[in-house]
Amino acid sequence: MVNPYIDYDDVRIFHIDVLEEDLVWHRDKEDRTIIVLEGTGWKFQYDNDLPFELKLKDEVTIRKMVYHRLIKGKTPLRLEISRGSNDY
Repeated sequence: MVNPYIDYDDVRIFHIDVLEEDLVWHRDKEDRTIIVLEGTGWKFQYDNDLPFELKLKDEVTIRKMVYHRLIKGKTPLRLEISRGSNDY
């Protein structure tokens, strides 16, 4: 699997040529909050929930060790990511 994004400090960019199979279900080891800075048609999905469309300036909280994924949109996606504490 190829890393489907590029990180620039606290900004993560998913280019439009990312492959659907690279956007896998995964868990993070720390809490995160993402803010949508750019992108159209992308969806976010928590495990056992229906996906919802990400819109400009949406803020999504992702708790550590909770499965989630992105579903590819129509334009590149740019997210601001703030990370919580890692208390493992």
